[in-house]
Amino acid sequence: MATQRKAVALISGGLDSLLAAKVMLEQGVHVEGINFYTGFCVEGHTHAIRKKDKAKPKRNNALWSAEKLGIKLHIIDIIEEYKDVLLNPKHGYGANMNPCLDCKIFMVGKAKEWAEENGFDFIITGEVIGQRPMSQRKETMPVISEESGADDLLLRPLCAQNLPETLPEREGWVNRDQLYDFSGRTRKPQMALAEKFGFDDYAQPAGGCCFLTDKAYSVKLTDLWASRGKRDYEIDDIMLLKVGRHIRPKPNFKLIVAREEGENNFLQGYKKQFITLRTMSHKGPLTLLDGTANDEDLKLAAQIVARFSQGRDAKTVDVEVTENGVNKNFTVTPLKADQIQDAWRV
Repeated sequence: MATQRKAVALISGGLDSLLAAKVMLEQGVHVEGINFYTGFCVEGHTHAIRKKDKAKPKRNNALWSAEKLGIKLHIIDIIEEYKDVLLNPKHGYGANMNPCLDCKIFMVGKAKEWAEENGFDFIITGEVIGQRPMSQRKETMPVISEESGADDLLLRPLCAQNLPETLPEREGWVNRDQLYDFSGRTRKPQMALAEKFGFDDYAQPAGGCCFLTDKAYSVKLTDLWASRGKRDYEIDDIMLLKVGRHIRPKPNFKLIVAREEGENNFLQGYKKQFITLRTMSHKGPLTLLDGTANDEDLKLAAQIVARFSQGRDAKTVDVEVTENGVNKNFTVTPLKADQIQDAWRV
């Protein structure tokens, strides 16, 4: 009997990687998934926190995909290793802080290492030529294969017929005629294939969970680096950039103001790490102060926090500031809407 070949599939949780793995399973290949955790792709995180998103699915789509496929999924933490990809991308950034081409090269390279360590024969991804402007162009496909070290062990089942034959095809491990020639930005072919395979309730086909592609998030990240005077981050930084209003009234401090009860509850977990502000005379948001602040700064911060409380139209609001377990109380006049400068909003 012929040896059953084994492929490791990069499973992002999106429709394309789901379909690519399914195409291989249909050809009798043993497939296991791999999902790399960078910290910037936390699906369901903000959906779980904010009430306005309560109707959105609170699930990890990579795990959901693996369950639908009936395959094992290996989730691998690459937070520390990924820093160099983000901070020093050889191929630069996309429209925001997304180093998409370097990211793909890095992840395919890590998948190759994993495949070699675990006795797998080749690697599959859900890439489609022309689908993404930075990392999925015809001229970047060979760059990914070569610079990752995967070379012709990298198979893209959804667009393979538009590319040169890979080793799995030449060796007859897979049938090239049963692969696809998808291209371009349209997702209609993928959606039709999903219907054929009986997949529904999958993640939005044109979606993505990487916050680095988001302009607002990228602005907050670059502001964080500028304020600290160095380009670095920790996992808590990544998480907090996704939550609350971020307001920087002065270079030396920033406020993270909860927008609703869910964010209020989430920020509670960071009270010991930051100066916190809470309105006492009126209901209002928990606010974290990131940076250093003197009493004048704290008074300004209290006025801003008061603006976002139910006392915004009151003459005065009492605000409690807690730093290292010590409380200070301020009675302040809330700032008016036009006093919250646009330049302060991060």
